[in-house]
Amino acid sequence: MQTNQTPLLQLLKGQMFEGFLLVRAAAQRTGQTGSKYLDMTLCDRSGEVNAKMWDGQTAAPSVGSVVKVRGMMQEYNSRPQLRVDKLRDSTPADGVELSLLVPCAPYPPEEMYAALHDRAEAIADGELRAIVLTLLEENREKLLYAPAAMRLHHSERAGLLHHTSTMLKTAEAVSGIYPQLDGDLLAAGVILHDLGKISELRYDEMGVVSDYTVEGMLIGHLAQGAADVRRAGEAVGARKELIWMLQHMLLSHHDLPEYGSPKPPMFPEAEALHIIDLLDARMFEMTRALEAVQPGGFTERIWSLERKLYRRRERKGGAEEE
Repeated sequence: MQTNQTPLLQLLKGQMFEGFLLVRAAAQRTGQTGSKYLDMTLCDRSGEVNAKMWDGQTAAPSVGSVVKVRGMMQEYNSRPQLRVDKLRDSTPADGVELSLLVPCAPYPPEEMYAALHDRAEAIADGELRAIVLTLLEENREKLLYAPAAMRLHHSERAGLLHHTSTMLKTAEAVSGIYPQLDGDLLAAGVILHDLGKISELRYDEMGVVSDYTVEGMLIGHLAQGAADVRRAGEAVGARKELIWMLQHMLLSHHDLPEYGSPKPPMFPEAEALHIIDLLDARMFEMTRALEAVQPGGFTERIWSLERKLYRRRERKGGAEEE
């Protein structure tokens, strides 16, 4: 594989690209004039861009496949868009290293899992510890590569671990600031809050999501997570109030009915879990969106945040970015 190909998010307007990319979405569409074109989302591990091929002849490649692309980076509505001139499926002879194409968590999955497991083992309440360890250990294999979303925050290989481990660091800091919080209960809620996504999404071992599962569409990760907590809690003989509180934390961590939560957070640890989850999700989405624009520029309106974002010209140290 061409290991020296320019990462997608580093391409400038008018710059040519030739290399291998992963197909996240692809479909033949018909324009206003009746002409057909290929509309794709292509990615490497730096991120993804929309791509268009206007020849009207090329069939849509399969989602999850790797293609060799030649084209030029352009802009549409102030967002990068790759104009594809040539496209072909990759072959074994190309020697493509998929790890270079898939967005991945910035830390080794085994290390992130170990950090969660160590924190779970440190929980003082034996029943709470048993519930968390039971669910964590039974999901270990898929946690090492499961993404946290199809499109939004932490849609990357091992993104679910990345999201959870970052939240756990925040939860530890918050617990030190607010001693009235039960730090162990908050840590348990963080570790368990999105485990239901493991069965909600359909993904491969590269962390590429193809769709939601039937279970995910009909039940969703909040309800599935709460059901799993009850199953594990009853299996270890945990007291009912503890099971109910954990279930409430999982069900309420989206806060509002329009975001999927049937109940708002009703005790401090549940409220803290919601806020920490929201903070981590927004920091990830903002960081990723700003990587795609030049210093001094604005993103397009981000529907999940309902706003545009500005990328500052100065670095953290005060110097202007090039």
